[in-house]
Amino acid sequence: MVRSPLTLAALATSAVAGADIVTTRALTGPGVARFDSAVVTLRSGEEYVVRVPVNSDAESEQSRDLVALNALTSGVRSRLPFHIPSFVGQAPIGETRAVVYDYIQGTPGTLHDVGGEQSASDSIGRAIAAVHSLPTSVVSDAGLTAHTATQIAATSRKLADRAAASGKVPTELLTRWSLALEDSALWQFQPTVVNGALAPESFLLVNSQVTGIIGWQNLRVGDPALDLFWLNSASSASSADRVYEGYEHALTKPADRQLRKRARLYAELEIARWLLHGVDSRDASIVADAEAMLGSLRSTVEHDLLNPLSTDTGQVMAVEDVEAMLDRTPLPGVRAGASEHANRISED
Repeated sequence: MVRSPLTLAALATSAVAGADIVTTRALTGPGVARFDSAVVTLRSGEEYVVRVPVNSDAESEQSRDLVALNALTSGVRSRLPFHIPSFVGQAPIGETRAVVYDYIQGTPGTLHDVGGEQSASDSIGRAIAAVHSLPTSVVSDAGLTAHTATQIAATSRKLADRAAASGKVPTELLTRWSLALEDSALWQFQPTVVNGALAPESFLLVNSQVTGIIGWQNLRVGDPALDLFWLNSASSASSADRVYEGYEHALTKPADRQLRKRARLYAELEIARWLLHGVDSRDASIVADAEAMLGSLRSTVEHDLLNPLSTDTGQVMAVEDVEAMLDRTPLPGVRAGASEHANRISED
């Protein structure tokens, strides 16, 4: 049963002592279906968000989010160029609870906010860099998860192995993933504080500037690429480039040269994760959807030979292989010198 904004306002009154609520409205946007949510306005002009999880998964997510928000102290928040929700109060309802947070002005972002000069790309990049520049003690002092690069690679390898065992992943993708997962150069990075659950809608925007980031349930020390893989869904490579440029300029340390490759790998493995979710839940529609996505991905990477996931350039190609590659991936200004280039490779 969906709880009305009036019911949620009553819960907020119970959760926050002295709250004089004058208006309430439903909170809409991506991801809110997992919660009954509303924004309430107090007579003082303050606004709060009240949320009640609709299932056990959402309840678990809300609990982890509260632990993370507690770890993000006022001192930590002062280092960030955006707001993070603050816990205000809670009230029991049935077997769960309503949680009240302060309201942050802004509209949840979309992929359309990533791209041109007037987009939020630069602000989003700077916001992610600020999170990754936090001291890792923020996480360790709160007893939250901290993974090493070796552990992260092993977890990704296990996911790929499980997907392979399903027999539903194209061989070309399994080979591509295997090469990346066994490439030691790809996994030589320094773990940082990560949000761990970023998506376009995580960013609250006002006039193309990030005013807040919501959804901190996966706060941990991990691979910074985890907070950037969603960019692989951007409309173009140049759109993602603008976020990466803002990110790299705002970092307090040199950028990881392999960051984008790992981000692409995580984006591809998300499809494998979706497949396994369908297999584990015995949902044929999810399995079919994942298989279609994997088939599309196979076609894409077959025609994207200039962007491998691994750092290994592989064996020297024969003349006929070079010419075949150029036939599949024509590039402006290249075809005219294809034979000459192939001959030089052959002579070497």
